Order: sequence, then structure tokens, then C-alpha cells
Amino acid sequence: MKNYFQIILFTLCIPAFLISCKNKEDKTREENEITLNEEESVFRPSFHFTPKNNWMNDPNGMFYLNGTYHLYFQYYPEDIVWGPMHWGHATSKDMIVWEEQPIALKPDEKGYIFSGSAVVDSKNTSGFSEDGKTTVIAMYTYHDPKREKQGEKDYQSQAIAYSLDEGFNWTKYRKNPVIPNPGIQDFRDPKVIRDTINDQWLMVLATRDRSYFYSSQNLKDWEKISEFGETTGAHNGVWECPDFFPMKVKGSDEIKWVLIQSLNPGGYNGGSGTQYFVGDFDGTIFTPEEYMQNLDEKHSFWLDFGKDNYAGVTWSNIPQKDGRSLFIGWMSNWLYAQEVPTEKWRSTMTIARELELKKMDEKYRILSKPVRELNKYRTVIFAENKLNTGKTYTYSSEEEDLMNNEFSLNLPLDEINKLEFILSNSQNDSLKFGLNRIDHQFYINRKKSGITDFNEKFTQKTSTAPRISKSDTLKVHFILDKTSIEIFYDDGATVMSEIFFPNEPYTRFTISSNANLTIEEFEINRIELD
Repeated sequence: MKNYFQIILFTLCIPAFLISCKNKEDKTREENEITLNEEESVFRPSFHFTPKNNWMNDPNGMFYLNGTYHLYFQYYPEDIVWGPMHWGHATSKDMIVWEEQPIALKPDEKGYIFSGSAVVDSKNTSGFSEDGKTTVIAMYTYHDPKREKQGEKDYQSQAIAYSLDEGFNWTKYRKNPVIPNPGIQDFRDPKVIRDTINDQWLMVLATRDRSYFYSSQNLKDWEKISEFGETTGAHNGVWECPDFFPMKVKGSDEIKWVLIQSLNPGGYNGGSGTQYFVGDFDGTIFTPEEYMQNLDEKHSFWLDFGKDNYAGVTWSNIPQKDGRSLFIGWMSNWLYAQEVPTEKWRSTMTIARELELKKMDEKYRILSKPVRELNKYRTVIFAENKLNTGKTYTYSSEEEDLMNNEFSLNLPLDEINKLEFILSNSQNDSLKFGLNRIDHQFYINRKKSGITDFNEKFTQKTSTAPRISKSDTLKVHFILDKTSIEIFYDDGATVMSEIFFPNEPYTRFTISSNANLTIEEFEINRIELD
């Protein structure tokens, strides 16, 4: 657009007015820069990863090695909307402070570089190692736009690349693809893990309405061993970006296998969403728990019920002494991701999260919480052990806004049937969320949250989520970062993440109830990076 503008100026300016036209051009450029600077200040998150420039979507290829967490991501370096996909790259020592690196993988004659994963081949089963260097293997989907345009179905295949410098430079395998397309239109997003229980490399792949499982001994030769999902779970969209791994059930030595499966559209609140299944795996076949074998479209097994957590997967090669399942997702929704009101960059990742598997009311549930590494950056700015108030309580700060803060509250519900939390500012922008105990549902309402007119689907529906816990005390833990809220209810049993774009930062936090409030614990932490 800027190039077009400059061409028009040049064409219209006759020599006598070259100086005048140049001044006008400089003024326009200066005004644009001011706008972008304001955007950086108001919308750029303080402690969530965003690319410096242009488009980002799915997290890819995440692994840990020698003290560094690697995050790759779907990236288009030439525009702020989706285009020919590359793998962008960022690194971190703690999953909080990120450093963007040069592009890792670029499109070639075989197609775009779609989503995938990466593993550390510490025993050199692939044979790619040289001079004893540790090999990292990335597996990704080739997307051939020419075959897609020709109407062919087999335009996606699976390929690998390897790195001998811990993920900074990559060599694509000369015999790609390692898994040709068998004639399926949607055939993508390979997630590889080292299955130590069954002594194999294991890969799960999304194929429109189900997951395919593959096995390998060398990461180059793959055999399909089973499939899952045709008759269970949500199916009002295409299955994408799976993940599969064992987890220990909290408080026991029991091991269960978890399949994370994104789909778009068809999420719990419309558009993009990520469901999960829990069961057993015998090295070949995944068998979900009996109550998960015939789930309908509105089931309650979702990693996040909000509209803005999609395509998330876990890091590989986490040390055994750590033992955590560490997860991150793309904080947006394909309903409106390409139209949100940022002009320099598009999209944000969620905060990195620890996943836990817990048995609740005889059903296995995944709980989420922010990674403990966030503790380093917390500073308490408000803390009260007990507050007895009327039906309304307001916290506000004249010195600084609330947009880089973490809130934690414990509220006995007693006679409370409706409980609402409101974030607001002097522009009358308000983000509302809370609990309707009569319906046993949480909700988020962003209809008046600020700038909302960029896409009608952004505010078309108030998001809801079932309350999984049956406790008489509601635990609320939420994180604000400029344009996002991530709410962890009841120790992460129900999670909701959504984005918003206020006209100015929120400065007030109000709690409203149908009955008098007793706040047992209330703490606000400022999150500030070093």
C-alpha cells in the first residue's frame, strides 16, 4: 500500500512542486509512524510472544535442549495476513522472555512449510549426526499450492529436515517426502514423540475427520499402525494440529495417554478450538475411556473453552527430572485472525502452560496453569486475606493501569447465584466475565470491550464454559497482557482465553454479585520482565 501511495505522489508531482510533495510524503510517513508507535504501546503484549513484524499462527517444532526452549511458528514474513508459510523461530531460557531468531525453514519447489514438530535424536537413530553432534529432526507438512489449485487431493505430504547446531540451521532431507499423500485432501501437521514405553518413534497426523498413527525406528521410514476419531468428539470442522503423549495421573502412579486434537471450525464457542481425549495405548491402537467413545459436538473435554487458544502442542525432550507436560497455543481464531486491528504484526501465543491430568468425579480431566517460571517476574502490588463487602467491590489504581497484571481470588459462593467481574476504563470500554451458578456456566462478554467492529463474528456470541468443579469456593486466577485475558478457574479445571482491543488500558476491576461478597483471598501481581 505504501509503494502504491508513493507511486501516485511521484506521478502527480511536477518538478516545480517536488519539494512540496516530498514534504507531504514525509508528513504522511511521520503520521503513520506515530500510529504504529501508538499501536506498539497499546496493543503489543508485554510478556507473551509476538513476532516483531507480520503474520504468525500455529506453534511448531517445539523442543528443549541444553537449557533452551525452542519455539517455531507458522510465519509469513511479507504481510500481516496468511500467505506462503515459513517456520519462524524464537528461543527462550524460561518460556517467558523470548528472542526472535532468523527464519528456520522456507518454502521451496515442493511447497509451503506447514505445521509440524521436532524431536532430539540423541541416539542418532536417523543416521544424520556428524562428528558426534546431537541431531534435531523436524517433521513438517509440505503444502503444494500448484496441485491444490489444479483441484488435486494429494497436495499435502510429510517431510523432514535435520539440524546439527541445536535447531538454528536446517538441512532438508534429499528423499522427501518421507510419507507421500495417500489421496487425502487434508493430510497434515505431524507430531512426533519418542515413545519410550514401546521403544519407537511415534507420530500422530491429522486427516480431516480423524487422527492417523505412524511408527518408525529411524524417523525416515514410517508405517501407518492405526487411526482414531471418526465416530467421537466434535466434527463440525477439519481436524488439525494433534499431539499425543503419556501423562501420570495426579496423585497416583497411573499412566494414561492423552490425544490433543484441534479442529476448525467447530470449537466449543465457534471457530477454532482444541479438544482432548484420554485413554490407553498398546503401542499400536489408542483406546479412549468408555465415556469418551461417543462424545457429541458439545462435549466438555476442551483444553480451553475461550475463543482464542488454538493449535497448541507440547514441548518435546523435557528432562525426566522436570517431568512436566509444557504447552503453548496460538491466541487467536480463524473467524477473525486476519482482521484484528494491528498493522505491524498479527497474533500472539498464549502464556506457556503446565498441563496436569487429574481424575475428577470418575473422569480424567486435563487442568492447566501458567508455568512456574512466571514466578520470577511477579511483584505483589495488592494483597488482602479477607474482604467483607456489599454486592459490589471495585479496585482501581490512579498510578498505573491493570494491563500487565495477574489476579488471584478465592470467593466462597454461599448464596451467590450470579457473579460478574468487570474490567473497564474511562472510555466506557468493558470486558465482562463471570459465573452463572444456576446454569453452571462461566462466560466472557467482550461486546463492549473496545474496538470490535473489524469483524461481526468477534462479538457475535458470548462465550460460555461449563463449571467442571463442584466446590463451594470459586478460585479465580487470570492474567492480563495488553490485549488478552487468560482465566484459570478452579485450579485450571476450566480455562478460557480471549483477546480484545480496548481504546485505552483498563484501570478498574469490579466484582458484582446478587448477594453480599466475602473475598477470602485477593492478590494482584504486576508482571514485569527484567
